[in-house]
Amino acid sequence: MERLEKIQKIVDFIKAGEKDEKNFRLGFEIEHFVVNKDTLESQSFYGHDGVGEILEDLASLGYKKADETGMAFSDGSVDISIEPAGQFELALRAKASVGELFEVYKTHMERLVPIFERRGLLLVALGYHPKSKIDEIKIIPKTRYDFMYKYFEKYGGEFAHNMMKGTSSMQLAVDFKNEEDFKKKYFLASALSPFLYSVFDNSLIFEGEIYIDRNLRQTIWEYTDRDRTGLYDFAFDSDLSYKKYSEKILDTPMIFMPTPDGETYIGRKTLDELMTEENADEMVNHALSIVFPDVRVKSYIEIRMPDNIPYPYNMAAAALIKGIFFDDQTLDKVYELFSDMTYDQAQKLKSNATRMGIFALYENVEIFQHVLDIIDIIRPVLEENENKYLDELESMLDFGIVPRDIFAKIYKENPKRAVYEFSVNRFVEAING
Repeated sequence: MERLEKIQKIVDFIKAGEKDEKNFRLGFEIEHFVVNKDTLESQSFYGHDGVGEILEDLASLGYKKADETGMAFSDGSVDISIEPAGQFELALRAKASVGELFEVYKTHMERLVPIFERRGLLLVALGYHPKSKIDEIKIIPKTRYDFMYKYFEKYGGEFAHNMMKGTSSMQLAVDFKNEEDFKKKYFLASALSPFLYSVFDNSLIFEGEIYIDRNLRQTIWEYTDRDRTGLYDFAFDSDLSYKKYSEKILDTPMIFMPTPDGETYIGRKTLDELMTEENADEMVNHALSIVFPDVRVKSYIEIRMPDNIPYPYNMAAAALIKGIFFDDQTLDKVYELFSDMTYDQAQKLKSNATRMGIFALYENVEIFQHVLDIIDIIRPVLEENENKYLDELESMLDFGIVPRDIFAKIYKENPKRAVYEFSVNRFVEAING
């Protein structure tokens, strides 16, 4: 295949995601640490009561295996998968409202938490592991993760293995209606990167010690693999397009590739080197998934900055993203606040925010105040219950704090109680009275 044909294949895949505004949906994925309730240490995938054994219980709850590995399950409304160090991920099928997402989230957590609870385990909503160091955690038995670990050992940055073993996040996905809409949303999501990292910072502990700086996961991603992580500079170019994103994907090393027999390690060979007429569809799908920028594109735009955070702040994050990206007029108003931002300014703000958090300045205004201004703009287009979630976010920011600070206050007095308070177990207990 010629290079232009390969680019067009990727462009066509992205373009196929275009949707009418009336069909816009919000995607929601969350990763959790599985920890021992008493020791707070990571629960291994292996052995008695390990995460692998827990997966065997899912079939009895109505979840069906989604692939041959036995590490992915689905029931039509959610997809369950396991991240490299046994982090438990729940991906909710996209919905039109945050209220619908919450009902699905609540239903499945009420179903899932008891299988962890009876083993003395917590599903924890933090950005970095609260106790265990990455050298103490084994990678799960999945070939692609072995390949990624090997690749990052040779070509990755300082914190690449911390990313795989030590982090958990929340991802939100939004739709676009055409290339112009894509361009505006991809730029704005990228411009908001330092704001979303800062407001949803939920990482107090790094490798068993208090982390004195802010936005730990942001720093980890900055030092994971510059080929595929952080902000893409072209997001801030006036000629941003499907083609520009596709060119980046085509020139990115693929690490491994799918084959008829499974997967094969291919290191730094790029998609351009590997794509053929025969494997084009499969390789495009793989290539769009094996990059991890702050804002990723598949058939939707995936916003990847927030740490995993507990209820109600997870739903507040969903309401914030819906409010910004679903309505044209509101999108334009928020866009205007940041339309002059450059890549260098975004990178500088990210750097400053690692020291100052939500008090870092953009155009002489603190990050937290910008987000409060955004909340004011988006409230009229949101439903009543979505605005209630924003009330929680607004209240937190009015106090000049983020989830990490709430966790830190409890942790200082009682680490075990802090981790429990930031667990899904606690959420299920609370909603059941």
